[in-house]
Amino acid sequence: MAVSAHQVLGDAIDPRLPGLYRGKVRDNYDLPDGRRILVTSDRLSAFDRVLCCIPFKGQVLNSVARWAFEQTADLCPNHVLDYPDPNIVVGRRLEILPVEIVVRGYLAGATSTSILTLYRAGHREMYGHRLPDGLADHQALETPIITPTSKAADGAHDEPLTEGDILARGLLSQAQWRQMSETALALFARGQALAAERGLILADTKYEFGIDAAGTLRLADEIHTPDSSRYWRADTYSQRLAAGEPPDSFDKDVVRAWVAARCDPYKDEVPEIPPELIWKTALTYVEAHERITGRAFEPPAPAPPVRERVLAALGDFHGARTA
Repeated sequence: MAVSAHQVLGDAIDPRLPGLYRGKVRDNYDLPDGRRILVTSDRLSAFDRVLCCIPFKGQVLNSVARWAFEQTADLCPNHVLDYPDPNIVVGRRLEILPVEIVVRGYLAGATSTSILTLYRAGHREMYGHRLPDGLADHQALETPIITPTSKAADGAHDEPLTEGDILARGLLSQAQWRQMSETALALFARGQALAAERGLILADTKYEFGIDAAGTLRLADEIHTPDSSRYWRADTYSQRLAAGEPPDSFDKDVVRAWVAARCDPYKDEVPEIPPELIWKTALTYVEAHERITGRAFEPPAPAPPVRERVLAALGDFHGARTA
């Protein structure tokens, strides 16, 4: 079945709203009264480009993040003020801190900054931690570790950091680093416990923090979603590890793998992605939502089209003034 433009949110551009910033997945608006509108689109981005749009993806990410924010509000306040639409969150505008926090409980990852990539290359000292020899791919670490990176400008690559780097460069104060790291580890422990209740393993995840106008540390962006986190199925983990196979995961990378197998995605024109592959990925996101949250996913109504519905919700913010 072909994917109709009415079923996906490719963008949410409203020229009447101020402060537009377009991220890889989210379209953001900064209002004069100090609020930020974040619209989670259905864009799937990889290889420095948008490959396609996946039905339900934006709604899934927004809904999982909402659930996870609710489950962790006692550990750290977050930026959320309201959810006026399934794809929209309104939050406080924060001063985003210039260090991205990734907490890792397992030897995993595929990017150049992941601990598995570094470990395979022979590194044992990384991010200020020393890992022992003899670890297997995807094996649990003795204790979760924080692997901070710089927040690179558009087009640049994130840079691995140590605590010493962060303090020496003045990226964070000692007090900020201590609060962020302690909070991140507490959030990860909560996330792992919640995942275990659902038969899942939360292997690693990314957190973004910011400071509000009162100087309070708050969680920003998203938390414990299938885009910001690596989830594995617990019931087959030991068997697959013993066989030297990767864990069963919510394979949101299927589209990326399909593209990479057919072209150089950084240089070549991307071939048309089959509709059945797009729908398979959409159902993977839906399954992830239901497994992570324990709540049924409520798909959007067929009418009005998703973009029309979102733009109507954004219309309520036209003319926002400084409070």
